[in-house]
Amino acid sequence: MTWLLWIVLAAVWFGTLGQRALLRPDEGRYAEIPREMAVSGDWLTPRLNDIKYFEKPALQYWATAAGFKAFADNEWTARLWPALTGFFSIVLVWWTGRRLWGAQAGHLAAAILASSLLFVGMGHILTLDMGLSFFLQVAWTGCLFAQQEDRLASRRWMLLAWAGLALAVLSKGIVALVLTGATLVGYTLLNRDTSPWRRLSPLAGLALFLIVAAPWFVAVSVANPEFPHFFFIHEHFERFLSTVHRRDEPPWFFLAVYSLGALPWTLLLLQAVPRAWSRGVARTFSPERFVLLWVLTTFVFFNVSGSKMAPYILPIFPALALLGGRHVADLSRRAWLIHLGLLAVVALAGLVLAPRTMDLVGQEYTPAMLQGVATWLSGAAAVFLVAIVAAAALVWRHHQAAAAIVLAVGGCLGSSALLLGHDHLAPYTSTRDLAAQALPRIKPGLTFYSVLSYEQTLPFYLKRTLTLVANQNEMDFGLEHEPQKWIPTVDEFKARWREDEGAYAVMKIDVFEKLVAAGLPMAEIARNRRYVIADKISTPSAPRSSEGCETAVSGATSPSANPSLGERACDGAIR
Repeated sequence: MTWLLWIVLAAVWFGTLGQRALLRPDEGRYAEIPREMAVSGDWLTPRLNDIKYFEKPALQYWATAAGFKAFADNEWTARLWPALTGFFSIVLVWWTGRRLWGAQAGHLAAAILASSLLFVGMGHILTLDMGLSFFLQVAWTGCLFAQQEDRLASRRWMLLAWAGLALAVLSKGIVALVLTGATLVGYTLLNRDTSPWRRLSPLAGLALFLIVAAPWFVAVSVANPEFPHFFFIHEHFERFLSTVHRRDEPPWFFLAVYSLGALPWTLLLLQAVPRAWSRGVARTFSPERFVLLWVLTTFVFFNVSGSKMAPYILPIFPALALLGGRHVADLSRRAWLIHLGLLAVVALAGLVLAPRTMDLVGQEYTPAMLQGVATWLSGAAAVFLVAIVAAAALVWRHHQAAAAIVLAVGGCLGSSALLLGHDHLAPYTSTRDLAAQALPRIKPGLTFYSVLSYEQTLPFYLKRTLTLVANQNEMDFGLEHEPQKWIPTVDEFKARWREDEGAYAVMKIDVFEKLVAAGLPMAEIARNRRYVIADKISTPSAPRSSEGCETAVSGATSPSANPSLGERACDGAIR
């Protein structure tokens, strides 16, 4: 039965990766950087839209670029690295719980992690957070098992911890060092136990860390002297100490993220926390207290940061799942039933409110889009409610462990359904369909402008980069060092557009309409809910029918115009 559950989990976990369009901005960005890396062959300097992009290290870019080389540059491969590291995280927490506290603790830890809403979501959305979380988990797991008297075994586990730490740094930066070091200090002070420091293997460990992590940082700094200040100062210290990235949130932000992200385990995991501390023993190494200090340190660190985003606390979830696997089956029937009762209210609210998504019909979302979302929301809520009722029946009969598995199955399926339902908004949140319209009409080798905006998913779907116009997006630092790769003003763009024998441009709908009204020769070849892709109309030397040419241009400005625009009355109006 256990292996059957693992097979089903793997099928659901990996089977849905390619079923959704890439979302802006993160998924587009983190698919495009490795796509360009694979195409250019430059695996040293990360580039976004062919512009230097130094916000994050290169490990995930390398993994995804290798995937593109081995398979195909599509959505499934783009999301494979977070999905793999997420799945390995579930396997690792299962193995850790099983080794520390027995088979049931391992099974329940894996079930909790595989069904927590935020963890499932981040395992299927292309960001760098899951890779960081997994390698940090490798690091603290190695620390746990290094605390033994067998010096050779202890050394091996500690070296694994150092390797995990190095890969975590290569995943998202030196925050990995800060979190690990702060946890060790906090554990030592609160548990009055210095034993972890005596097993650090600092010389061999630091050597291994530098061998794994340092080469890329050194090489990219030599090739790009501007890298060290931007990456280490701007992207770490300024991001943490200030609101320069405009991601400041209220003090309760991560409490709200945890409350939703830990569903369907929110209250049960909170009840497991004091149990984990009370079962530990001061002055003696306690795995439970060490893991708990990891959770608290990570949560507090990001809470005091000037930059807050929901995925930042993802690294606490494997640790919470490990503690939950140890304790949730031992919680009282009363605690379980209260928790399940509150979850039932949430599920019923989902069923009642799902049809209300139709109230969002407007310029962004069509009735068809929202009807699809509502259907999936209703299905997710129904599956969740059935699992809650079944779990309650098991708890009533004092089968809490079985109830946890049933609840996990419902949580995993419900979370997956929410992700699939969101794809109905893809005509607004992605450019997959826009690119599909345009690609048959685009000739290679011509300049492609991005006017007054930059849609992160479009370069990936077009399989080419764009020339930015009067908008640097997040590439301002790279453009300071490569200013020739953009056009600073719309007036300069207009002049270039008129001079080009052929060109393409993407822009928001209102910008397109204003440019056409101002007399810029362009015609629509593709459109979605936000953007228009246009091509250059060459001035005809001897038009056969002026009426036909006027029809082509005026038709291009109409939202209801035939997007193919394949047959124009005037040959000269094409190019």
